[in-house]
Amino acid sequence: MRTQVAIIGSGPSGLLLGRLLTLAGIDNVLVDRVGRDYILGRVRAGVLEQGMVEMMREAQAAESLDAHGLPHDGFDIALNGALHHIDLAGLTGGRRVTIYGQTEVTRDLMDKREADGATTIYDAAHVSPRDFGRAHPWISYEKDGATHRIDADFIVGCDGFHGASRKAVPPKSLQTFERVYPFGWLGLLADVPPARHELVYGKHARGFSLCSMRSTTRSRYYLQVPLTDHVENWSDAAFWDELRRRLPAEVGDAIVTGPSFEKSIAPLRSFVAEPMRFGRLFLAGDAAHIVPPTGAKGLNLAASDIRYLFDGFREHYAEKSDASLAAYSERALSRIWKAERFSWWMTTMLHTFAEDDAFGRRIHDAELAYTLSSTAARTALAENYVGLPY
Repeated sequence: MRTQVAIIGSGPSGLLLGRLLTLAGIDNVLVDRVGRDYILGRVRAGVLEQGMVEMMREAQAAESLDAHGLPHDGFDIALNGALHHIDLAGLTGGRRVTIYGQTEVTRDLMDKREADGATTIYDAAHVSPRDFGRAHPWISYEKDGATHRIDADFIVGCDGFHGASRKAVPPKSLQTFERVYPFGWLGLLADVPPARHELVYGKHARGFSLCSMRSTTRSRYYLQVPLTDHVENWSDAAFWDELRRRLPAEVGDAIVTGPSFEKSIAPLRSFVAEPMRFGRLFLAGDAAHIVPPTGAKGLNLAASDIRYLFDGFREHYAEKSDASLAAYSERALSRIWKAERFSWWMTTMLHTFAEDDAFGRRIHDAELAYTLSSTAARTALAENYVGLPY
């Protein structure tokens, strides 16, 4: 099989790139080690920056997003029994975020790809990028008992943190940076209306909490828990009780409880791999970077990677210039590190750290108090939350 751009990974970043390439007349093939149903069964966050919403519209895949997404002009931070509003739109000249689940983004893009008739190979075993340091890279994979090959001009690794793309890079060519946080998020998903119409981030001596939602009838709640904790230790009733303890009464009393249909503990980490280009192999999304979810940046950073990559491929094929592709790693990493800083800052400011001494706890409290009291600090928070320019 021969194509122009071979994409490993059919999550939202790979699918978004594929859709944009197809609309631009650039042939592409997408290959994934798992199947469509498995991918759509993964529960992920869904706070979209305005830039990603605009990219979905550019990809002509935003019909459902525009119809069912929940635009948010702000969010609340709960501290010491009171709510403090962060007016995103007012502080950023009208920019906002939209609540729309990553699973729905993925499904919308999958449906568009199927309608396009673009080639997608699911359940491909032992996917591996080859010869990407040379002029003619290719991908090998196994399916139905046979070994297959995809020749391409370029390969893009959108296959996540544990995928084959980054692992194929010689270790001496790669530098990684990592911070692992000493706690996780216990998340509960239930078909109940959200406690408020916007997100609520909670700072409390017992730990962080977050009230989020997927729609007007489906809510997602989180509690900070130790990394040593286990889902089996938390009944639904215990979760709801602890959530209320960490929130002001006006929020806690508004929580509608119900049976969970998904409950899990997600560890938090910051991770960056540099560079993001190796000859004709490009890394994008979680294959190159991870952020703690506090700042809602994971999916949105993947989208900005795709912005830069798509612009580069379009320039390569339409204008015969490789200037944008040559600048891809530098441009992407500049935005990534700013988002890493913001996510680290939000995480350290809103969570409790068991290893902190009294001084450290007071510093974190002072940081949050200053942010909430200063227009300049709230503006910086809002600018980063709605998404920095591409």
